[in-house]
Amino acid sequence: MTLVLATLASGMAAGQPLTKPQVANLIAKVENGVDDFRDYLKRRGDDARSAGSSPQAQQRRARRSPTDAQKTTAQAKKDDLDDALSDLNRSTNRLRRKFDATDTWMETKVQVDQVLDDARKINQVVAKGNYGAEAARLWGVLRSGINDLARAYGLQPLAV
Repeated sequence: MTLVLATLASGMAAGQPLTKPQVANLIAKVENGVDDFRDYLKRRGDDARSAGSSPQAQQRRARRSPTDAQKTTAQAKKDDLDDALSDLNRSTNRLRRKFDATDTWMETKVQVDQVLDDARKINQVVAKGNYGAEAARLWGVLRSGINDLARAYGLQPLAV
């Protein structure tokens, strides 16, 4: 067992370390992914509001309106995702500020760990909810970028 761990550790040490510009590109990829995911959810909400105000939607609602419990559940799911995405955006912004101010990019490992914690919340919310194929695609791209960043820092990536 010790031999296996020593071999893995030496393999990691033998790999080429990333330069600060390479890590900056990984961070930019995550920042862009957060923005794309947030923009999609905003558009989705705007589309739902405009579709809900159409005469056809009003007729459907008159025939079959959701219960208060269904409305509460839907609002709670939306709030959970919005809160988790806001947390991820905040931690990503904090990472960028700290990263830009340091000479040694590894000093920002704590901030990357916080990004991962916030991303895990979204991972759970998206896995539980039915947000559609586009949300799943955008989250998959963002999760991949976060996992690349985690690996650069030697941290445990998000589960798929």
